[in-house]
Amino acid sequence: MKITNIETFLVPPRWLFLKVSTDEGIAGWGEPVVEGRAETVRAAVHEMADLVLGQDPLRIEDHWQVLRRAGFYRGGPVLSSALSGFDHALWDIAGKVRQAPAHELLGGPVRDKVRVYSWVGGDRPHGIHAAVSAQVAAGFTAVKMNVAGPMNAIASPGEAAAALDRAREARDALGPDRDLAIDFHGRVSPAMARRLVRLLEEVQPMFVEEPIPPELKGPALESVVRASTLPIALGERLYSRWDFKPVLDAGVAVVQPDPAHAGGISELRRIAALAEVYGAALAPHCPLGPIALAASLQVAFATPNFLIQEQSLGMQYHDGGAELDSYLVDTSPFAFVDGYVARPTGPGLGIEVDEAAVRAADAVGHAWRAPVWRHDDGGLAEW
Repeated sequence: MKITNIETFLVPPRWLFLKVSTDEGIAGWGEPVVEGRAETVRAAVHEMADLVLGQDPLRIEDHWQVLRRAGFYRGGPVLSSALSGFDHALWDIAGKVRQAPAHELLGGPVRDKVRVYSWVGGDRPHGIHAAVSAQVAAGFTAVKMNVAGPMNAIASPGEAAAALDRAREARDALGPDRDLAIDFHGRVSPAMARRLVRLLEEVQPMFVEEPIPPELKGPALESVVRASTLPIALGERLYSRWDFKPVLDAGVAVVQPDPAHAGGISELRRIAALAEVYGAALAPHCPLGPIALAASLQVAFATPNFLIQEQSLGMQYHDGGAELDSYLVDTSPFAFVDGYVARPTGPGLGIEVDEAAVRAADAVGHAWRAPVWRHDDGGLAEW
């Protein structure tokens, strides 16, 4: 079997899909994308294509090593995301060849269902109690919300109190037996993060995510970890096991590699194993499309220290356009029942992509960009 063709598809709302075809008629799908930089990653995918065309797709690890290391420059969001898409597609092909889900090729399932959470409140959180109540009514047992919109390096007592009030609203709607995750989205300075995590202990979140920007690893991160009893989660903007080691050394409790950014199934599996050495859990970041989620779930079902899975159904970025299941022939693999998703039994990634819908969407394309936020004084704010 040889790889014969590489195609990419820019599909709304903000995704990029990859199709890897073979001379035996078996194709695999991947999702290589950086939110807001889809066209850049698309170019990287096609630059890398020469490294795999004509090669045996079943040599997954060898391809991973070549795609990461053979270009001399390695890592970072663009190159790692391009690599991730290839890795998804190769695992998809491998499972289809062997008529088995990818998680069976990873050692077999360690659980029968995976817990998922839903987003509420948007980028500038509002209407929290009603939004959380709706998710509870839909059967979800965990939700995640942003702590605030733009936040000053040293926020006022009023800003801090407003963040706590929103978290209290969420906890009130959830009750004591469901979970709340709180995302700082890297918007908060270390000093303010230390203050906020202490305030938020009252609502007992499952974890506080990305409390400070990812470049502030080391002592700054360690100071936030030590500031309270809350579990700290981090990793959506880290791209390899090498990136994760210093944050694990700093004491994070939950690692959050993204299947579309951090080297695909192959590297997520290794990051999870590294986290296991530290007693940390895996909760993959995945506010993306169906292929990335399918790849992430394959890892979740085969990973002992998995905690919970993010998914993008109903996220604010979809803007009434394409949804998580819009490009699937059969949407049942993403049926969320009582806050869980059942173990996929289909081969490869366990989903069937609606290729006609993907090609039609690519004809429209998208140009999604992350928003640019400003503080009241006109200075740039972290989004």
